[in-house]
Amino acid sequence: MPVISYEKDGAVGLVTMAKPPHNLIDEVFLDDLLVAYRSAVADGCRAILLRSGMRHFCAGADVGGFTGERRRRDQRDFEKLIDALENVPLPVVGAVHGAALGGGFELALTCDVIIAANTASFGMAEASLGLLPLLGGVQRVVQRAGPARAKEMAMFARRHDPAALERWGIINLVVAESELPTASMSWARQLAAGPTVALRGIKTLANLSARHGISGADARQIETNETMWRSNDQKRGLDAFLATGPGSAVFEGN
Repeated sequence: MPVISYEKDGAVGLVTMAKPPHNLIDEVFLDDLLVAYRSAVADGCRAILLRSGMRHFCAGADVGGFTGERRRRDQRDFEKLIDALENVPLPVVGAVHGAALGGGFELALTCDVIIAANTASFGMAEASLGLLPLLGGVQRVVQRAGPARAKEMAMFARRHDPAALERWGIINLVVAESELPTASMSWARQLAAGPTVALRGIKTLANLSARHGISGADARQIETNETMWRSNDQKRGLDAFLATGPGSAVFEGN
């Protein structure tokens, strides 16, 4: 069985992690995840739902896969891989149940929105092993919640419940565990039904701002605007608004 499976459900690409026992991350795992994302793009999906078929979302990184003789051959290759996952040109919803620890938490942070079961737990435990987060978790928590929370999570290496992370702005929504599949698919379908070009532009500008500040996003604002104005989505949305009011457009993503 593949450790990463992909299937298309309507306009949503379902990407399921299924590496026994707890989806430990290594280089092959990340490469296969990127292949699944690219398959969703190539198949015309309009949103991606990342989920786990195991007991936990992901219990962390296989440290041996990133250190010593087995570490990635070039740090720049690794950075390009994380960048490709984070900037796939579709909105990505992460559905988290069980534990999202270490690399698993960092993997969730590459998603555009995170929905968690109320029984889930999150944490960066690397410091307890004399390590630091290997997949960019510190800086991505800084992006979402500020340096104080990032230092707290990484330095103390404790587990946190999802309600706390929702308050801090690190995750988007907490639902009952039994409701997680329905709620996460609902969000993915809503995004898939939206104006694809505009959503892609929003994602691009948000990610640029997170990495390079407001000036970094401003530098791409005009280009992003022009792409949106040329799209059929914009024309259909505006025509529908003028004809019948908001919420009536059907978007096709071009």
